[in-house]
Amino acid sequence: MDPLNFQNLVEQHYAELYRFAFSLARNADDASDLTQQTFAIFARKGDELRDPGKCKSWLFTTLYREFLKEAGRSKRIVSMDGEDASAGDLAISNIPSPSRTAEQHEALEALASLEESHRSVLSLFYLDHCPYHEIAEILGVPIGTVMSRISRAKEALRERLHVMGRKNRE
Repeated sequence: MDPLNFQNLVEQHYAELYRFAFSLARNADDASDLTQQTFAIFARKGDELRDPGKCKSWLFTTLYREFLKEAGRSKRIVSMDGEDASAGDLAISNIPSPSRTAEQHEALEALASLEESHRSVLSLFYLDHCPYHEIAEILGVPIGTVMSRISRAKEALRERLHVMGRKNRE
């Protein structure tokens, strides 16, 4: 692979991939590892990509599959300290961004607390601006499933924000 093209590819897609990885992993270190792993796989296998126009989808799909592999491995590993990762582990301040408003912070915290299937579709749709057909390709599900997951995920997010708003008022 041409090093200049690879550098351009990384510059073009790194932020989006990292944001998606962060929404899945809920941890800055794991998100960085997932993103780096995705580019490492592309460096090895990218020449096999038949349609260069599908590069973005390929990267997102690969990152998602790597996340699922790691999640499967971590489920088989028993925690020695008895603590599980929770939505509270999300360090919103680690998301690269100049300044976050309180509403953005609250929305990202609520997003992080959703189950993985809801986080992934909302992150791809709203944060990475992927169209339905790309999300379907990335997640390996039919487009109708993407549409229904987005609908259910938005409802779950609304409910979570409502609950968080109630707690903040108390």
